[in-house]
Amino acid sequence: MPFVTLREVLEDAQRNKYAVGAFNTNNMEIVQAIIEAAVEERAPVILQASQGALKYAGIDYIMGLVRAAEKNADVPIVMHLDHGTDFDQVMMCLRKGFTSVMIDGSKHPLEDNIAITRKVVEAAHPMGVTVEAELGRIGGTEDDIHVSESEAAFTVPEEAKTFIEQTNVDALAVAIGTAHGVYKGEPKLRFERLKRITELIDTPLVLHGASGVPEEAVRKAIDMGICKVNIDTNIRQAFTKALHEYVNDNPEVFDPRKILSPARSAMKEIVKEKIRLFGSSNRA
Repeated sequence: MPFVTLREVLEDAQRNKYAVGAFNTNNMEIVQAIIEAAVEERAPVILQASQGALKYAGIDYIMGLVRAAEKNADVPIVMHLDHGTDFDQVMMCLRKGFTSVMIDGSKHPLEDNIAITRKVVEAAHPMGVTVEAELGRIGGTEDDIHVSESEAAFTVPEEAKTFIEQTNVDALAVAIGTAHGVYKGEPKLRFERLKRITELIDTPLVLHGASGVPEEAVRKAIDMGICKVNIDTNIRQAFTKALHEYVNDNPEVFDPRKILSPARSAMKEIVKEKIRLFGSSNRA
């Protein structure tokens, strides 16, 4: 099935109060795990390439792997750039066939974030590509991007309204208490802030750093307007745990295919669990 845009999957999600899972990928096994899970669950899915993935595998390998998976999948797949850093990188992804991009100008003052985002939107929309942006700063570390606790800041609802009006983005990542990476304690989402944001704008909202957020909190956030949920850490943890267990139990095995197969299966189960949690099963 040909790639689709973020708008195509999020419009239905917003209308029917479920979320589409956005899963970061770095290699063949992760791509296979995500796509197989989505096909078995009959769910739309968003495959994301982060800064780390682009540096580790390279954009041509990432796109080659995803295109190979897409040919045998009959569910909607969005190919998305996660946390794009600048205009030139976004343009490279557009040329390579991404159907959606995120431009992250959240570290800049509001006016600069608006200007950076608007420039990307003006380039991407005529090409039929959707754009996600971020307002407020989500703490933690994801690949090469680190936001300290002191730098993290919640999304201001009134600024979100201004941002949407002046950029026309297709999705907005909001900072309501999540963080990238592994949590030290249980995250507490600011639902009143989310409620106020949804009262002021009707743009599909995105929850970053959802690995480790309690299931009931994820469900409530989706019911209140979150339409896209990003998952990365949970997939990495499943991969590493299964790999370590297999190697420890089978120290004589040196065939990477045998070592990586259990890790792929573990990741697939995590993705299926998240798809069910988000309510996107049987939505393809």
